[in-house]
Amino acid sequence: MNSFGKSTSSRSVAGTLQKPSTTRRKMGFALGSLLLIGTGIFLSQQAHAQNYPNRPVKIIVPFATGGPADNYARFMAQRLQENLGQNFVVDNKPGAGSVIGTDLAAKAAPDGYTLLLMSNTQTVNETLIPNKPYGLMKDFVGVAPINYSDLVLVVNPTKGMNTLADVIRVAKAEPGKLNYASSGPGTPYHMAGELFKSMAKIDMVHVPYKGSSGARTDVLAGQVDMMFDAVTTMTEQVKAGKVKALATTGKQRSEVLPDVPTVSEAGVPGYEATIWLGVMAPKGTPKAIVDKLNEAISKITSQPEVKQNWSKQGAVPLVMSPSQFEKYLNDDIAKWTNVIKSAGIKLD
Repeated sequence: MNSFGKSTSSRSVAGTLQKPSTTRRKMGFALGSLLLIGTGIFLSQQAHAQNYPNRPVKIIVPFATGGPADNYARFMAQRLQENLGQNFVVDNKPGAGSVIGTDLAAKAAPDGYTLLLMSNTQTVNETLIPNKPYGLMKDFVGVAPINYSDLVLVVNPTKGMNTLADVIRVAKAEPGKLNYASSGPGTPYHMAGELFKSMAKIDMVHVPYKGSSGARTDVLAGQVDMMFDAVTTMTEQVKAGKVKALATTGKQRSEVLPDVPTVSEAGVPGYEATIWLGVMAPKGTPKAIVDKLNEAISKITSQPEVKQNWSKQGAVPLVMSPSQFEKYLNDDIAKWTNVIKSAGIKLD
């Protein structure tokens, strides 16, 4: 009791009872501030996306000129320019199995003005080249896929091999005698060859180039025995008789080469390999910009005229949301991790 006859403990309790109210007010103020900040960031990103792009956008292509990635990058750049009213500039940065160009894109500012035109080379490299200076899903965000196409195994006509069975027979009789070209380590052309070697239980020498155009030129000239190439770029040479198509790599025969059997039909059951292309952006690129780019790319790849033209080339459009594409990327990384480890595939 104090001099006024009141218990000090009662006053203490009353003071304590007032504290939660004060605390709640402070928490409410803090939450309100965070909400305002979050709303401000969201509105800022939306406003930024509405004005995007207001200067040229660079598309880094980590592959040499003349191949499918370069060709479709230039097609998409032109169509994006028409759709979004700003220049989209292709910048080829090949080398080290696409690592050089991909690393440049990973280190770019995440503002939507540097994009990466990528393929399943990048998902393969997550396992094949573990000591890269970047991680695909750590340093990038998926924007949108573009298309996929089958590959075709072609040989120079002077090599005396007319069927896939001929290749397997020669390779087994003289291990290491035959060679095949690719556009570089980890590329779909390389992995198609390594998967074929593993499943057919043969040995062939891998001859990597810095791009598919160089590999293609040497196969046409007979400097290299064969290569797996995209049907979109090799069909014309097949029809001209400059190379002989032995097999395509899809589950079904290619519409542009209907008389050519699949690898699975021709002697390696269950074999399948394709090349697909997509667009990614540096991690941290505002979601509103990613969504705007996804919408523009999906609109282009969904156009009937584009579907028809690509079908004649042997390419099939892909349309996905950013989240669907992220899942597609992760699934493809897991797929090739299993293939690489089970087949014991390593860099040359």
